[in-house]
Amino acid sequence: AQYELVTKAFGISEIQLVIGFSMGGLQAYHWAAMYPTMVQNFIPICGTSKCSAHNWLMLESLANTLQTDPVFNNGNYQEYPMAGMKAFCSVYTAWVFSQEFFRQNGHSILGYESIQEAPKFLEGVFIPSDPNDLLAMIRAWQSADISDNPTHNGNLKAALSSITAKGFIMPTSTDLYFWADDNRDEAEILPNATFREIPSIWGHAGGILAQPQERKIVDEAITELIG
Repeated sequence: AQYELVTKAFGISEIQLVIGFSMGGLQAYHWAAMYPTMVQNFIPICGTSKCSAHNWLMLESLANTLQTDPVFNNGNYQEYPMAGMKAFCSVYTAWVFSQEFFRQNGHSILGYESIQEAPKFLEGVFIPSDPNDLLAMIRAWQSADISDNPTHNGNLKAALSSITAKGFIMPTSTDLYFWADDNRDEAEILPNATFREIPSIWGHAGGILAQPQERKIVDEAITELIG
C-alpha cells in the first residue's frame, strides 16, 4: 500500500532516504530490501531486519499481560481494560529503558519522584490507544522479516545482501530488545551500510527520546548520506 501510494499517487520513482525508529526501522529495512533500485539511502534506528526470538518473546509477554485482564474479554471488551493496560505499561517500562537508566535514577529524569511512578510515562503513551490496535501492532512486529516474501523465500542473508542502498544501522548501546549485536551481524552482510552505535543509557527509548548529543549522532549520519 505504501509503495502504491508513493509511486502512483505521488509519482515518486526514487527515494533519497528511508529512515525509521523501532517498527519504522523494520520498515526502512523492508523498503531497502524490496525496492533496491528505488531506495538510495536508509537508516534504521533501533530496528532490525527481522524480529528476533528474544524480541518475539518480549512482545508475547506484553500481549499476554494485557489479555489476562478479564475485562479484555478476548478483545470483545465493553469497557476499557484499564487494569490490563496498566499492567502492560508496567511490564513494558522495564524493557523500554535500560538497567543503567534506572541505576542513574532515570525516573527522576522523566519527572517522577519514585521508581514506582515510572510506568506512568508509558501510560501516557499507550492508554489513549485502543488495546486491540496495540495487539495488532504487536502481531505485525512479531512477524516482521524482510526475507518473508517470494523474492527472498525466507533467506535473510540473501535479503540483506540484496540491499544496495548506502546506510547506517543505528541501535542504541543499551537497547534490550533490538540488540546491537544483531545489528552488527546485519552490517557485516550489508554491502554498503555501516554499523554506527548511539551511546545512550536510555535503552530503546534512546531512539526517540534522544538527548542533544544523541540526536547529533543521527543528524550527522543523515548529513553524511544526503548532505
